[in-house]
Amino acid sequence: MTEPVLVIMAAGMGSRYGGLKQIDPVDGQGNLIIDFSIYDALRAGFKKVIFIIKREIEEDFKERIGNRIAEKAAVEYIYQELDNLPEGFSVPEDRKKPWGTGHAVLSCKEVIKGPFAVINADDYYGRQAFSMIYDTLLSTGDNDKFQYAMVGYGLMNTLTEHGHVARGVCRVDADGMLKEIEERVHIEKQGEHGAFTEDNGSTWQTLDDASIVSMNLWGFHESILSVLEAKFKDFLENEAVLNPLKAEYFLPSVVDGLIKENKAEVKVLKSPDKWYGVTYKEDKERVVKAIQEFKEKGIYPEKLWK
Repeated sequence: MTEPVLVIMAAGMGSRYGGLKQIDPVDGQGNLIIDFSIYDALRAGFKKVIFIIKREIEEDFKERIGNRIAEKAAVEYIYQELDNLPEGFSVPEDRKKPWGTGHAVLSCKEVIKGPFAVINADDYYGRQAFSMIYDTLLSTGDNDKFQYAMVGYGLMNTLTEHGHVARGVCRVDADGMLKEIEERVHIEKQGEHGAFTEDNGSTWQTLDDASIVSMNLWGFHESILSVLEAKFKDFLENEAVLNPLKAEYFLPSVVDGLIKENKAEVKVLKSPDKWYGVTYKEDKERVVKAIQEFKEKGIYPEKLWK
């Protein structure tokens, strides 16, 4: 079997942080959250990293991240372009927002030829997550159904104190298989619980504290790419036309559709770790503290990239 590769969705980094030069390090050596994810992935066995970026951040990205990683692993760059659309479709006037995570992964169609894991660039997943997904990709393959995997986290381990987040809320059966995933784009911590709104806060629905959520750490075989291509056309024809400036093609929604069509089985690998990320600038202090504690416990060396 071809060895799994790691795909990192980083096309939103520039816009989310106001330019890569404004990304703050999370330790005294200048490392970013993405450094720790890649370190954990290489330690788990991954040997190649594919970065999905926008062309306009390429120079900054290579300077801040890519060149450093290229000394440790094979690196390739793929560009998520707004006008990378099927024949017959065009970018809606005034559209600036990227097409979403499904489109990001689809951008890799010509370079992925085997199993791969997908992560966000700005989330900390924990050491166990990469070992679990790597081992699963090595030991499974498609049969009469697509065989995919996802690392799931406890809802309350993934919320920030400083605003709302988007999460894929999962329904998992007794055998640890994903039965349904719903993308909730506005979840907040309210007291000791999590709740979501679909009408800008006019009404709220409380989520079960035991809910398992997706942080976009997926394990796929290359079969997902042809599915993403076909369903992207459906998205453009039926959903994007309803909200041409903001509609997003979500990777979890594609997976959910395959499950409901009885075409895919998705194993949920539950991680006990906490999520860390700088969704808001106020989150940084918590992340820096956590990274230092990990170093003190020996989970990471003081100097990550010796």
